[in-house]
Amino acid sequence: MKLKYLIVLILVVLVANSYGQEIYPKMNSYVGIVHPIATFSSAGTDFNFDGHYVVGFPIGLNLWKSKKIGFSFEVVPYLRAEGGISKMSNLLIHPGVLVSLGNGFTFLGRLAFETSGRYGVTPALNKIIIKNKSSSFFAAVPIPFRFGNDKPFSTTVAFQFGLAF
Repeated sequence: MKLKYLIVLILVVLVANSYGQEIYPKMNSYVGIVHPIATFSSAGTDFNFDGHYVVGFPIGLNLWKSKKIGFSFEVVPYLRAEGGISKMSNLLIHPGVLVSLGNGFTFLGRLAFETSGRYGVTPALNKIIIKNKSSSFFAAVPIPFRFGNDKPFSTTVAFQFGLAF
């Protein structure tokens, strides 16, 4: 009988001690929308909205190991509309590392594997704009660097925003 009271006491102390503190590892998820603005390569500069429109819908999971570092896995289907026709043009598999920079800023370093045959890296800077109790709105600036598939090296500037929960 005394063992039962001891277990209850230990649980109460643990819960009271962790109240108001973040517990790690911690997982969150997010959804968003990403707009490539311009892509630069030796073949020239390609601007989104210039005869076509490309948009991506990132869906991801973040596993924070501590308050400072974590792992992220993102999948981004891309749609392309051109000449009155729209289709899914690419699927991006995007694993990476998260590094908290403080003040709501996070650096993301991602590997990139595209179903189009391209691959590379995507550094990004993310900022939490509005933080609620159970969700956050964020904005990010990813800068993809891509190689492969018999195309010249390219880099893109994009803008992303979304909801993390």
